[in-house]
Amino acid sequence: MKPSRALAALCVLGAAVAAAPGAASGQQPAQAPVQVVLTKFGNNFYAIDGQGGRMGALVGPDGIFVVDAQSAAITDRIMTEVRKVSQEPLKLLVNTHVHADHTGGNENFAKLGATLISRPLLRERLAKPPAPANGGPAPTVAPMSLPKLTFDAPTTIFMNGESIELTPLPRAHTDGDTAVRFPLANVLMTGDVFRSTGYPNIDLGNGGSLTGLIAALTKLSEMAGPETKVLPGHGNITDRAAIVAHRDMVVVMQGRVAKLVAEGKTRDQVLAAKITADYDEKVGNAAGSADRFVGQLFDSLRGTAQ
Repeated sequence: MKPSRALAALCVLGAAVAAAPGAASGQQPAQAPVQVVLTKFGNNFYAIDGQGGRMGALVGPDGIFVVDAQSAAITDRIMTEVRKVSQEPLKLLVNTHVHADHTGGNENFAKLGATLISRPLLRERLAKPPAPANGGPAPTVAPMSLPKLTFDAPTTIFMNGESIELTPLPRAHTDGDTAVRFPLANVLMTGDVFRSTGYPNIDLGNGGSLTGLIAALTKLSEMAGPETKVLPGHGNITDRAAIVAHRDMVVVMQGRVAKLVAEGKTRDQVLAAKITADYDEKVGNAAGSADRFVGQLFDSLRGTAQ
C-alpha cells in the first residue's frame, strides 16, 4: 500500500473508533434502564416484574400488601408504577425466601412504611450473613432490612377483601420458603421453589433439600386449581400442570442420578453423562442450571448434604 493510501486508511479507522460510543474511554455503551411492568389479575392484585425475582402487590383501602422486594436499586421505579394503581400506604411485605433478588429492597420498603414478615430461619439468615470467601468480615446488616414479624405455621391475613394465605413449605429451595396464595384473585406465588424456566436450585448452603423440594412441589400442586394463575419466582406465568410436570421431572432426575451413584460413578462422571439432555429444551437450561441441579442431586444422594 502506498503511504498516502495507508495514511488515509488509518484516518478512516481512527474516525470510526472515535465515533463508537465509549471508545475513547474503553467503557461499554450504557445499558437501557430496567423496566418495571405491572400485570393485573382479578380486581386488585398485580404481578411486578423488574430486576430480580417476581413480586406481587395487593392494593385496596386497607393499604398495600407486597410479596418480595427485588433489588434495592429499583425500589423507586417499582413504587412509581405501584403509585399509578394505588395511593394507599404500604402496610406489609412478606419474603418468600432469603436470596438477595427477593430481599434486596427490604430496607427501602421498610422505610416507606411496610412491616416485614418472614419465616424465622429466613430472618436468622438475613441477620447473620456469612463472611465472604476471601476471608473478609461478614456484611453489615441494616436493622430495618430484617422482618419484624415471623411465622412458622399456615397464616391468613385479611386485607382488601382478600384472605391472603401464607403457607410455610418444607425445606426445598432454602429452609425458609413460603408460598403465598390469593384465593379471590386465584393467584399462587411460589417464590423460587418453582421456576418456569431452568432447572430447580436446591440451595444446600441455605438449607435446601431434595426430599423437601419434591414435597414442596407436591404441596404447591395441591394448592393450585385448574384455573389458578401460577406466578413462579422466575419465568413465565403458568398453571398447575407446569408445577406437576416440574415435580415429575425432579423425580425422574433423582432416579437417574441414584442409578449412577449406585454404579459408583463420581460427581464429574455423573455431570459428564448429561442425563438431562432429553429435558433441556422443554425445561430450559438457563445459565447452565442443568449441571448445577445434577450436582446438587449427586451431593444430596451421596449424603454430602442434608
